[in-house]
Amino acid sequence: MNRRHDIALTPEECREMLASSHTIILSSIDGRGYPHSVPMWYAVRNDRFLMTTYAKSQKALNLQRNPRCCLLVETGTEYAELRGVLVRGHAELMTDVDAVLDALGVIRVKHGLGGNAPEVAEAMRAHAAKRTLITVVPEHVASWDHRKLAGAY
Repeated sequence: MNRRHDIALTPEECREMLASSHTIILSSIDGRGYPHSVPMWYAVRNDRFLMTTYAKSQKALNLQRNPRCCLLVETGTEYAELRGVLVRGHAELMTDVDAVLDALGVIRVKHGLGGNAPEVAEAMRAHAAKRTLITVVPEHVASWDHRKLAGAY
């Protein structure tokens, strides 16, 4: 019996989990074909995942070469508590400073750091000039919540 449907998160549960999680794991493919997985702060806007990184970072280089990627948010320590959202998609990279600043502001709000007030935005402009915006466009989403198994494995 396939129980994937029974343990899948509802769309609302997915949104809640993504909104409350601070870190997402971004996996890209390196130049030798191996997965390269790193934790990232992120935000979701218009069903797209926003992150920023240094333009010369390994993940940015990987995504320039191959935009296919995977995102993972998970929680739980015991099997019966495991929950997660796995997103497969492709990344779009943009180095426009205003777009990077905008994404940084959205991410800062999510993490309780305030937005990009004028004095913050100016201070971050030089920082943003060295960064790139990673926007991940989802193509497939899978989710699970082992709590829905109610102890029956």
